[in-house]
Amino acid sequence: MQDAADARDETQDAGRSWGFITVPAARIPGSILFYGLLGLVPFLAPPLLGLWVPAHAPFLALVVLGYAALILSFLGGARWGAEAQRPAPRFGVVTLSMLPTLAGLLLLLAPGLSRPAQLTAMAALLILHFAWDVRSSGLPPWYPRLRALLTFGAVMGLMAMAAMMAKAAALVDATMV
Repeated sequence: MQDAADARDETQDAGRSWGFITVPAARIPGSILFYGLLGLVPFLAPPLLGLWVPAHAPFLALVVLGYAALILSFLGGARWGAEAQRPAPRFGVVTLSMLPTLAGLLLLLAPGLSRPAQLTAMAALLILHFAWDVRSSGLPPWYPRLRALLTFGAVMGLMAMAAMMAKAAALVDATMV
């Protein structure tokens, strides 16, 4: 019996490796997985609704962009909270954990960027935060796996909305010629 348990533990330590990132195969707690997946709805529903009702696509793109900024802030806060639990929180990590909130806000309010550029940049920020999370120590062993799944879903929603908005902008430009 003990050998089977040891084998399961070894299996959970194994994971997927993508060169510089290894995502362990640890089991994600059910409640966290449930709410994490539910949190993908605001990323994935707007592009689908935009296909159904194209006239609302600009508003839906703003919804996705705003939600992505909120999620970046949430991720930074989660890292801040994890660091604050250490006996001696590291100044650099506390400082870095504040940057996602500021970057998301600045990108949300960036007046000179087109909506597709804002959405694409927000996706890039989520990917950067994912890379930071999976390369960090002191987080639960299941956290990188959760972040891989949720980052993939969020980035797909952001990029789908960016593509929709770029296509809409191209159509407007073509009719103005």
